[in-house]
Amino acid sequence: MKTAIIIHGMPSKETYLKDPLCQVRENQHWLQWIKKELNAKNILAETPIMPVPYEPDYSAWKEMFETFPLNEETILIGHSGGAGFIVRYLSENTIRVGKVVLVAPWLDPEHFLKNGMFDFAIDETIVAKTSGITIFSSTNDDSEIHTSVSMITDIAKNIKITDFENMGHFCYEDMHTDAFPELLIETTS
Repeated sequence: MKTAIIIHGMPSKETYLKDPLCQVRENQHWLQWIKKELNAKNILAETPIMPVPYEPDYSAWKEMFETFPLNEETILIGHSGGAGFIVRYLSENTIRVGKVVLVAPWLDPEHFLKNGMFDFAIDETIVAKTSGITIFSSTNDDSEIHTSVSMITDIAKNIKITDFENMGHFCYEDMHTDAFPELLIETTS
């Protein structure tokens, strides 16, 4: 049976601690929409809330991530820091998964995090561990996202890049909708 794991990004600590609904909100934007759409196509989709998302710790996120079965029929979707987590996980583990879509991947190129979350070497053969990797990037996203995309594609070849105009960081506030039909098409094609 096909499955999908959808990993959210990193909220600010202030937002997370100030707003009790942030934990739910972080798993919003288009994440719940894509989960519902994949489930409707008989793809069991999960949107786990990762531990302490505002201070992501790779070991804790890895432990949570590995509670889900991973195999060649597992679709992986990550947003921002969640996409960066997927890149690290696939780079450091010998595993084969299905389609991977990285939406506005962030690898902390300015070294904002001090805990080593993104201190790793990108595996140049990462695409061979998947049924294909696609990066969704927007022209008006933050420069750190564009740098992160370059960090990935400069090392790992054969990654498909889909550029969007004016989609920002692919958050609800940027897209003005929670529907993301391009993502559904990419993950199920």
